[in-house]
Amino acid sequence: MDGITIARAIHVLAVLLWIGGVAFVTLVLMPSIRRGSPPDQWLATFHRFEERFAGQARLWVLIAGASGLWMIDRGQMWSRFADPHFWWMHAMLAVWTIFAAMLFLIEPLGLHQRLKRSGRPAIEFRRMEWMHRILLLLAAITMLGAVAGR
Repeated sequence: MDGITIARAIHVLAVLLWIGGVAFVTLVLMPSIRRGSPPDQWLATFHRFEERFAGQARLWVLIAGASGLWMIDRGQMWSRFADPHFWWMHAMLAVWTIFAAMLFLIEPLGLHQRLKRSGRPAIEFRRMEWMHRILLLLAAITMLGAVAGR
């Protein structure tokens, strides 16, 4: 097995665990919280679960980014970013950048505190739920494009 094959396997595993976690949070956890808790407790309940998942998500996002960058560099695939047939490479980078910014910048710099202070936990939770749905959809489209290739 060569380095690219190993990196691809690591990359796919990292994306599986990262986006699989996002899918679970979006499609199972958030609706369960909405149905099982009073609206004024939705955010607090979500944060209790999310704090356990955030560290794992950060790890998988870092591994996906590092393995993806390594494959691009090692496989001399930089030119793919100039070819529109490889639109999914741009999409991968965009999805990864959004998640990395959320996990490493926006959340640590006070997103959760801002949401708590807003005084509208139900509205903020619904907004967050829609954001998760949109990001999950973008990730799914990206993965379909990457697997299908050109």
